[in-house]
Amino acid sequence: MVTIVRYPYPSGPFPEQEFAGKLSLGDGMSVSSGVKKERRGNRTKAVLPVRVKGKDSTGKPFEELVHTLDVTAEGARLGSVRRELSVLEEITVFYRQRRIQFRVMWIKKLSGTSEFQVGLQAVSQDSEAWGLNFPEIRRPSSSQSVAQASASI
Repeated sequence: MVTIVRYPYPSGPFPEQEFAGKLSLGDGMSVSSGVKKERRGNRTKAVLPVRVKGKDSTGKPFEELVHTLDVTAEGARLGSVRRELSVLEEITVFYRQRRIQFRVMWIKKLSGTSEFQVGLQAVSQDSEAWGLNFPEIRRPSSSQSVAQASASI
């Protein structure tokens, strides 16, 4: 069963906030910022069973069943990961007959458990990777691609 919710919502290891003044950092430095960091696309809540294969933080190969918490055309957030992974390490996610390469962008250990949440970024762009038609992905037609390529020469 797949649960899909088509609205943007904050998720991930860090809450999304607007900072309307100075942000006090741990080392005594402060940053004045009124800018909110924007995501490239909205996350779609989707709990999908996936198999993950790669190397953990100790360099040991692993393969385990986990699930997505939310997905975008460019990435995913995984839950129930029982291995600590290394940031920037590439892993393979298997979903149905699809095989998708991702790069680990962040990892968060859930307090009180032995589980991690992992943020992934797709190594290659494929709007159909999850079998969900993401409206924000607009692939240029072949004539647009040729026009853009000739304009950059």
